[in-house]
Parts: sequence; structure tokens; C-alpha cells
Amino acid sequence: MATKAENSLARIEIPGFKRGWIGNNAQIFKTAKSGVNTAVFYDFADTIRMHDKSLAAILHLSPRTISNYRQNHQALDPVQGEHLLKLIALYDKGFELFGSIEEFNYWLNKPFWNDTEKPMDWLVTPGGVDLVMQELDRLGYGYPA
Repeated sequence: MATKAENSLARIEIPGFKRGWIGNNAQIFKTAKSGVNTAVFYDFADTIRMHDKSLAAILHLSPRTISNYRQNHQALDPVQGEHLLKLIALYDKGFELFGSIEEFNYWLNKPFWNDTEKPMDWLVTPGGVDLVMQELDRLGYGYPA
């Protein structure tokens, strides 16, 4: 359960999620290594208004696999857990910059300037999530993405 201090810093609210899990890359690694509960996956999908099948595809999991994890109370593998935590950190930053999940989702699905690729296309790997995070940092400093 999140403390009051953690909730006051929260930008997006995900039941069962603790803000300290995404404080930095080392914390993301430690949390992923110890196991991320599949409930966080489903709660995050609901929070960002993404179908769980779409989120599973981003994490390279079949919907059946994630469903089995949930039924068996099995944590995500460290690789998928890390990827999920990086996505949560990204959406948290996006919510901070854009003010709503809807606006951030719109930006993620809008092609980059003078390109056909969208930021959403990059989210299929943790490295791609990092690159989109860098774009958000640039936007936060006033540079065009």
C-alpha cells in the first residue's frame, strides 16, 4: 500500500503501485528482479486506457500467458517487469507534461515531424521506451520533439 507521501507525488494512480519502484533505473532493475505482480499490469492497462491485449503485445507476451500468470499468482519475468516499470515511468512523465492520459496517448500516436514513425512504435523495447523518455525530457526543456 502506498504511503500518503507517495500518493501526494503520484501523477498517475495505479492501485498496488509504489512510486519508489520507478525512482531511477537502479530501482527499476531491483524491483523487476524481485518480481512485479501481474495485478500491476492490469491496473496500469486500465489507468492508461489501453486494452490488456495491446499492452501484452508491447511486452511481447501473449494475452493467454499474462492471464495464466494472473490465475497462478505468478510475477512477471524480470525482463517484462522492467519493461512494464519503464512504461509506467514514461506514462507518469507524459502525464506530468501533457496533463492527461488522453493527451499523452494522442502524442504517442502522432507521427514524428517529417516522419511516419510514431513514438508508440518505439515502446516495444525497453531501449525504445528510454528514447521516448528522452524526447519527453526534450519537450520538458522546451525543445521540439
